[in-house]
Amino acid sequence: MTAGSEAKTSHTGLVLTGGGARAAYQVGVLKAIAELLPDKTRNPFPIICGTSAGAINAVSLACYSRDFGQAVQYLRRVWEGFHAHHVYRSDPLGIAKTGAHWLGALMAGWVVRSTPKSLLDNAPLRELLKRTLTLSDIDAAVADGALRAICITASGYASGQSVNFYDGVETIESWTRHARVSCRCKLSVEHLMASSAIPFLFPAVRLNREYFGDGSMRQLAPISPAIHLGASKILVVGAGRIAEPSDRIRGESYPSLAQIAGHALSSIFLDSLNVDIERVQRINNTIDLLSPEARAAASLRPVEVLVIAPSQRLDTLAARHVKSLPWPVRALLRGIGAMNRKGSALASYLLFEQEYTGALIDLGYADTMERSDEVMRFLIT
Repeated sequence: MTAGSEAKTSHTGLVLTGGGARAAYQVGVLKAIAELLPDKTRNPFPIICGTSAGAINAVSLACYSRDFGQAVQYLRRVWEGFHAHHVYRSDPLGIAKTGAHWLGALMAGWVVRSTPKSLLDNAPLRELLKRTLTLSDIDAAVADGALRAICITASGYASGQSVNFYDGVETIESWTRHARVSCRCKLSVEHLMASSAIPFLFPAVRLNREYFGDGSMRQLAPISPAIHLGASKILVVGAGRIAEPSDRIRGESYPSLAQIAGHALSSIFLDSLNVDIERVQRINNTIDLLSPEARAAASLRPVEVLVIAPSQRLDTLAARHVKSLPWPVRALLRGIGAMNRKGSALASYLLFEQEYTGALIDLGYADTMERSDEVMRFLIT
């Protein structure tokens, strides 16, 4: 990895990936870390990066970064009390309104003047974020030295670029790579809404000159922003199981719309992270073969990466709790096959209900505690 101007200073980064309701798993991981740390107030992650729902968790941590324990408690209160109506309209009128708009556009598009923007209306999420986050606290955290940088990613629909919106200490320099650019700015609720706008499900958000959607789309290198911001070691919390290669499975029946949609979302949220982790490991192995002189000449430095990901399949877990969704949402999902086991991957991204999010928090906590010695060595050494 290319070394920055402050390569000799060790900074620990945290990367929180996307995944809709699956991001509750991250809260369980953070809960375990807060319990393991000897000083629960000190923020162990001066560099925090997030995408999609992970961006919301990341900014929440940044706002409360002067007291890490308090930040985790805030996230726990929100996620443990979640219901679908906190994130998107799940009432009969709200579901019927968007459903009728889509049906009208499909059946009589020449009559409908405005095309539908999304399957669901996530206006409640915007109100929740405005009510609960004080984004001006980020400046105070940076000034106090509790935070070096916060970065969230969104995908531009017109440019096709993955844009890293960041804020932090003044010494950080912007960067540009293929299909990836950075933009220093004061983060707002609209940035969070854009980063978490899952395609088709939630509407795109206009930022400056362009409409943006979920940051996991076309995010070729999810770990890269943390490195550009100066991280020398990075904890990555995934939103899906990192499975070993397995035998191909025979599929006899034609996949449902929900199964296809879930497969597409998994490709968006999970595949690029796995590829980027392999890339970092390969580069680290190459750097190990170089002499100190060659490393210095090439401005390269190794980056230590620790990955914590679910030990269970989250679509299987979602299938056990999908009936906790409000009945209008269940009716909508049943029509496209998302209420059965094969279509539960799609439901796992929309299941903002405390039964499911609570189970994810418990799983993240257990997975982290299972590796407590490894986690503490990573954070302290």
